[in-house]
Amino acid sequence: QVHLVESGGGLVQAGGSLRLSCAASGRTYMIYATGWFRQTPGKEREFVASINWVGSTIYYADSVKGRFTISRDNANNTQYLQMNNLKPDDTAVFYCAAKSKGGIYNAKSPGNYDYWGQGTQVTVSS
Repeated sequence: QVHLVESGGGLVQAGGSLRLSCAASGRTYMIYATGWFRQTPGKEREFVASINWVGSTIYYADSVKGRFTISRDNANNTQYLQMNNLKPDDTAVFYCAAKSKGGIYNAKSPGNYDYWGQGTQVTVSS
Protein backbone atom coordinates (compact mmCIF):
# COMPACT_ATOMS: atom_id res chain seq x y z
CA GLN A 1 0.00 0.00 0.00
CA VAL A 2 0.99 3.59 -0.66
CA HIS A 3 -0.29 6.46 1.46
CA LEU A 4 -0.46 9.97 -0.01
CA VAL A 5 -0.94 13.22 1.91
CA GLU A 6 -1.38 16.57 0.19
CA SER A 7 -0.69 19.97 1.71
CA GLY A 8 -0.30 23.56 0.62
CA GLY A 9 -3.79 24.48 -0.51
CA GLY A 10 -5.45 27.70 0.53
CA LEU A 11 -7.02 30.96 -0.55
CA VAL A 12 -5.15 33.20 -2.97
CA GLN A 13 -6.02 36.15 -5.15
CA ALA A 14 -6.03 35.86 -8.92
CA GLY A 15 -2.50 36.18 -10.26
CA GLY A 16 -1.02 34.73 -7.10
CA SER A 17 0.90 31.52 -6.50
CA LEU A 18 0.64 28.40 -4.39
CA ARG A 19 2.82 25.34 -4.02
CA LEU A 20 1.17 22.01 -3.34
CA SER A 21 3.07 19.11 -1.84
CA CYS A 22 2.26 15.40 -1.79
CA ALA A 23 4.16 13.17 0.60
CA ALA A 24 4.16 9.44 -0.13
CA SER A 25 4.76 6.74 2.45
CA GLY A 26 4.50 2.97 2.63
CA ARG A 27 5.58 0.86 -0.32
CA THR A 28 6.85 3.77 -2.39
CA TYR A 29 9.07 1.42 -4.39
CA MET A 30 5.86 0.29 -6.09
CA ILE A 31 5.27 3.72 -7.65
CA TYR A 32 5.81 4.18 -11.38
CA ALA A 33 4.38 7.67 -11.75
CA THR A 34 2.46 10.31 -9.83
CA GLY A 35 0.10 13.03 -10.83
CA TRP A 36 -2.21 15.84 -9.83
CA PHE A 37 -5.91 15.99 -10.57
CA ARG A 38 -8.56 18.49 -9.56
CA GLN A 39 -12.29 18.38 -9.09
CA THR A 40 -15.11 20.86 -8.61
CA PRO A 41 -18.63 19.99 -7.41
CA GLY A 42 -20.69 18.26 -10.04
CA LYS A 43 -17.78 17.71 -12.40
CA GLU A 44 -15.51 14.78 -13.13
CA ARG A 45 -12.00 14.64 -11.77
CA GLU A 46 -9.74 16.50 -14.21
CA PHE A 47 -6.13 15.77 -15.09
CA VAL A 48 -3.68 18.55 -14.23
CA ALA A 49 -0.13 17.17 -14.50
CA SER A 50 1.88 13.98 -14.14
CA ILE A 51 5.49 12.91 -13.78
CA ASN A 52 7.12 9.50 -13.86
CA TRP A 53 9.35 8.38 -11.02
CA VAL A 54 12.62 9.39 -12.68
CA GLY A 55 11.20 12.69 -13.85
CA SER A 56 11.87 12.04 -17.53
CA THR A 57 8.25 12.10 -18.70
CA ILE A 58 5.99 14.99 -17.78
CA TYR A 59 2.53 15.89 -19.02
CA TYR A 60 0.35 18.94 -18.42
CA ALA A 61 -3.24 19.76 -19.16
CA ASP A 62 -3.47 22.49 -21.79
CA SER A 63 -5.25 24.73 -19.30
CA VAL A 64 -2.24 24.86 -16.97
CA LYS A 65 0.70 24.76 -19.39
CA GLY A 66 3.09 27.63 -18.78
CA ARG A 67 1.59 28.34 -15.36
CA PHE A 68 2.00 25.11 -13.35
CA THR A 69 5.15 23.07 -12.83
CA ILE A 70 5.23 19.53 -11.49
CA SER A 71 8.36 18.18 -9.86
CA ARG A 72 9.45 15.50 -7.44
CA ASP A 73 12.04 14.83 -4.77
CA ASN A 74 12.52 11.09 -4.65
CA ALA A 75 14.87 11.28 -1.68
CA ASN A 76 11.92 12.56 0.35
CA ASN A 77 9.18 10.72 -1.57
CA THR A 78 7.46 14.01 -2.27
CA GLN A 79 5.99 15.55 -5.39
CA TYR A 80 5.16 19.20 -5.85
CA LEU A 81 2.92 21.36 -7.96
CA GLN A 82 4.04 24.96 -8.28
CA MET A 83 1.06 27.00 -9.42
CA ASN A 84 1.65 30.52 -10.71
CA ASN A 85 -0.65 33.13 -12.22
CA LEU A 86 -3.64 31.41 -10.66
CA LYS A 87 -7.08 32.11 -12.06
CA PRO A 88 -10.54 31.81 -10.48
CA ASP A 89 -11.17 28.84 -12.81
CA ASP A 90 -8.38 26.99 -11.00
CA THR A 91 -10.53 26.82 -7.87
CA ALA A 92 -10.96 23.14 -7.02
CA VAL A 93 -9.99 20.35 -4.70
CA PHE A 94 -6.59 19.13 -5.85
CA TYR A 95 -5.73 15.46 -5.46
CA CYS A 96 -2.41 13.68 -5.58
CA ALA A 97 -2.37 10.26 -7.23
CA ALA A 98 0.12 7.45 -7.73
CA LYS A 99 0.28 4.64 -10.25
CA SER A 100 1.90 1.34 -9.43
CA LYS A 101 4.47 -0.31 -11.68
CA GLY A 102 3.09 -2.61 -14.31
CA GLY A 103 0.28 -2.24 -16.79
CA ILE A 104 -0.39 0.46 -19.31
CA TYR A 105 0.44 4.02 -18.27
CA ASN A 106 -2.26 6.47 -19.31
CA ALA A 107 -1.14 9.56 -17.45
CA LYS A 108 -4.30 11.57 -18.00
CA SER A 109 -6.84 8.98 -16.91
CA PRO A 110 -7.90 8.99 -13.24
CA GLY A 111 -8.76 5.31 -13.51
CA ASN A 112 -5.13 4.53 -14.27
CA TYR A 113 -3.98 5.52 -10.79
CA ASP A 114 -4.04 3.15 -7.85
CA TYR A 115 -3.65 5.44 -4.86
CA TRP A 116 -5.13 8.82 -3.99
CA GLY A 117 -4.66 11.45 -1.34
CA GLN A 118 -7.49 13.07 0.58
CA GLY A 119 -7.34 16.29 -1.43
CA THR A 120 -6.50 19.89 -0.63
CA GLN A 121 -8.73 22.88 -1.40
CA VAL A 122 -7.42 25.64 -3.64
CA THR A 123 -9.56 28.76 -3.87
CA VAL A 124 -8.66 31.63 -6.18
CA SER A 125 -10.56 34.85 -5.66
CA SER A 126 -11.09 37.40 -8.40
